[in-house]
Amino acid sequence: MDNQNLIDMANRIGDFFDSMPDREEALGGIADHIHRFWEPRMRRALLASLDEEPAAGGVEMSAIVREALVKHREPLTPAAV
Repeated sequence: MDNQNLIDMANRIGDFFDSMPDREEALGGIADHIHRFWEPRMRRALLASLDEEPAAGGVEMSAIVREALVKHREPLTPAAV
């Protein structure tokens, strides 16, 4: 799975929700979208990228996406298989 592509997709979701005036609603919207529409392995890979150093020259996770993932990490984490 290409983590750079996942980060890019998450950033695009974040760009949409970043325009909302209510920050908490925006963070919840990002997390809800990722939870509802991303399969578990995609969510696992995206959450794992929070704990890794950014790839040199790679796509950096936006601040709002990082904040949403940190805040909603537990409900976004898929059940262990």
